Amino acid sequence: MSVYRCHSEPDVYAFEADVLRAGEGRVVLSQSWFHPGGGGQPSDRGTIEGASCAGRITGVESGGDMVWHLVDVALTAGERVRVTIDRANRSIISQLHTDTHILNALVFQEFNGALVTGARISADGTAHMDFDLPDVDNDRLRSLEQPINDVISAGLAVRAVYVTVDEASRSKGLIRSLSVSPPPTPDGRFRVIDIEGLDRQACGGTHLSVTNASLPIRIAKIDNKGRRNRRVKIELVR
Repeated sequence: MSVYRCHSEPDVYAFEADVLRAGEGRVVLSQSWFHPGGGGQPSDRGTIEGASCAGRITGVESGGDMVWHLVDVALTAGERVRVTIDRANRSIISQLHTDTHILNALVFQEFNGALVTGARISADGTAHMDFDLPDVDNDRLRSLEQPINDVISAGLAVRAVYVTVDEASRSKGLIRSLSVSPPPTPDGRFRVIDIEGLDRQACGGTHLSVTNASLPIRIAKIDNKGRRNRRVKIELVR
């Protein structure tokens, strides 16, 4: 995983760039603050404006060593463009991603280190996490709604730190997924999201800087997914 510009400079929502390569419905930019998505988080979206046209960036895709921005307008290589990230969309995703960390932390504590088997965050204000919980009463999971909202309202600081691969391997619970783990940066470190006094977990997504920047959540649904998995769906209460 690269150290994305949206991680190091999270307050940049508008910038200029040159189109380095252009294909049908996609372009490579000389610089970008878009989050490319991954790990259940969708990519950022926004707008792009050139000298003769303006349109939308609907997603981001990696192709080999290049990052392509998916666009609905025709642009040409060498063109200078003005790009704006959809701030409201980023906010929803960052709220939900922070809230899923809180859910994950409480499940990990309450259910003897239960691990994540999948996750998905949506721009419609909903998200779900799957946990390896074969013998758990779903009502126990539903009872976590109030503790999650207590953490949100407490206004705990959320910060990103980087640790070595060796330190990550020695830290129990830093990597919580049974299926995949976030790749290290080129210099061999993991990005860790630290929620003050609650949780530390490796993650490459976007998050809030304080928990009470999120709306409250409600647990909308709990499903049994096969013999072992429990899917917990949450949604922002607006």
